Amino acid sequence: MRDVRGYISPHAGSVTSAIGCVAPHAGYIYSGGVAGAVYSGLEIPEHCIILCPNHTGKGQALAVMATTTWQTPLGEVAADAGVATELLRRFPALREDSAAHRSEHAIEVQLPFLQVRQPRLKIVPIAIGTRDFDVLRGLGEALAEVIGDLQEAGSGKVLMVASSDMNHYESDAITRVKDHKAIEKILAMDARGLWEVVMNEDISMCGFGPTVTMLTAAKLLGATSATLVKYATSGEVSGDFEAVVGYAGIIVL
Repeated sequence: MRDVRGYISPHAGSVTSAIGCVAPHAGYIYSGGVAGAVYSGLEIPEHCIILCPNHTGKGQALAVMATTTWQTPLGEVAADAGVATELLRRFPALREDSAAHRSEHAIEVQLPFLQVRQPRLKIVPIAIGTRDFDVLRGLGEALAEVIGDLQEAGSGKVLMVASSDMNHYESDAITRVKDHKAIEKILAMDARGLWEVVMNEDISMCGFGPTVTMLTAAKLLGATSATLVKYATSGEVSGDFEAVVGYAGIIVL
């Protein structure tokens, strides 16, 4: 895990207690610098909800694993069973399902970064395989209710992580234009606007669903601003600017 630790800056300055964030999930050589920039500046609480796209199409459209343990080179990470169970109760469209997670990488890429910053980490892993805005919004509303109840009960802070890369496999020039249209909506805290621009502009942002859900919940929890920490494309590493993937690191406060 030397690579992950290398992406976490020891000179990031004061850490921020955020409500949510967007972090990429590509190979560390390509997106590790962007992810590291996000996590270097964040206070990582013990409770994290990680929302990711379902790249494989397997399993349920909204899938959580409430009673599982994830294994990484830094050790085990247990699921936050209490929070996950409450979410299942509040939002019946969310299902307990391992099939959606079995071959999915978009959460496990985040875990070492989170573990480096928070050894007592517990997670609620949710894979999202729907583009239906009303469903995404509904899940965000349920998340806000559960997180709000936890905080009122004195159970500590919760960080929501939307695991997402940005536009895929177009030229660097086109990708930057498309990505910044999506980023503009995220920075404006406009969940509906993000959904619309991704749909209307054909932006292949794989984690737009998780990001729509996170933004919906964050606003209900009192978030008022979002900051772009770092943006990059794979072309900056590969030297191939004809077919790149974009990466954005964003903190929601």
